[in-house]
Amino acid sequence: MTKQSVLERFLRYAVIDTQSKEESETYPSTSKQFDLLNLLVKELKDLGVPSVEIDKYGYVFATIPANTTAGKDIPAVGFIAHVDTSPEVSGADVKPQIIQNYQGGDIILPGDPSIAILESENKDLKLAIGKTIVTSDGTTLLGADDKAGCAIIMTAIQKILGDPSIKHGEIKIGFTPDEEVGAGTKYFDIEKFGAKFAYTIDGDTPGELNKETFSANTCVVTVHGRDIHPGSAKNIMINSVRVISDIIARLPKNMAPETTEGYEPYLHPYVLEGGVGKSTVKILYRDFKTEGLEALNVIVEKIIAEVQAMYPKVKIETQIIESYRNMREGVEKDPRVIDYLFEATKRAGLDPVWSPIRGGTDGSRLTANGLPTPNIFTGGANYHSKREWVSVWGMERSVDTVVHLAQIWAEKSK
Repeated sequence: MTKQSVLERFLRYAVIDTQSKEESETYPSTSKQFDLLNLLVKELKDLGVPSVEIDKYGYVFATIPANTTAGKDIPAVGFIAHVDTSPEVSGADVKPQIIQNYQGGDIILPGDPSIAILESENKDLKLAIGKTIVTSDGTTLLGADDKAGCAIIMTAIQKILGDPSIKHGEIKIGFTPDEEVGAGTKYFDIEKFGAKFAYTIDGDTPGELNKETFSANTCVVTVHGRDIHPGSAKNIMINSVRVISDIIARLPKNMAPETTEGYEPYLHPYVLEGGVGKSTVKILYRDFKTEGLEALNVIVEKIIAEVQAMYPKVKIETQIIESYRNMREGVEKDPRVIDYLFEATKRAGLDPVWSPIRGGTDGSRLTANGLPTPNIFTGGANYHSKREWVSVWGMERSVDTVVHLAQIWAEKSK
């Protein structure tokens, strides 16, 4: 395969619609994710990767053998990215916009001039001055989350295979579906993958590294009312929309995503469906301390009890769904996985910093299941929105970080 830049790869992947879907009964949740997964299989083979496979669930696993006699003493290291994009914003008919030599200021998106990437809201734009960035046209998301990660891994493989002087142990590659709907590792076979340590390439700001995430649950609140024609509703109708609105209105506003930062927990109602007879709201619980999730649930249960007393004839049900847990304890059990990442980022020419993720990655569950998997930046920003953008320079630094990581594991394991 002709050598290609990380930008060329990203642009090719970005226009493929891979949006996942909540509440789907299939896995992956959308069959169109196979369009990119199968392309990655082909490109891995074209690069000369000797062992590549895709299973019925869509997981792409590949192995690059060690190229040093010390290979058997070097732990197998994996690099993972997901192909799906968020269900929240359309990923169909993406039109990437390339802005070369960005000179600062707000960016008006041509597909919808009412949509702008504001300099005041995007501190990382300062890092991109004089560099190339990519945006959507404002009518869709861009898909840097996580097609930038896919492009970074593929470009790093190209570099490693194209330069025999880059000594490395066995390298494992994984591409996953359905991360955005919380199911990216549902059928991920860690033993089959074969890595002792791994890294997701699914972060944002260049130089920011992640070894801790939120612990997360989802609370599903269902209100059962009583439907009847409004013309004869007096003393009979129980409007579940009003009831669930009272529940949502009582959620503490100082514990919302839009009013919190850093290590502060939040409660976030994000999906609302219903009618007079039945309404449902999904509320995200997020806290870096796993035990804090129960404290959040106490708040919600108290609110529900208050509202239940206001509407004694209504039936309110709750269901708690576990999502993922903070990875920090797992990745710190063997400090090499984070120490080597920090050093690799420095070798890539950046000043690395550890930053908590106010979200989760595939690495959260993989770590909990025994595969320590911290997270590496991609250079992207404003994920899950039409204002998403990615720095090409940031993607290139991530490629360098991956390559240096492979080398460092070989160097330190001799």
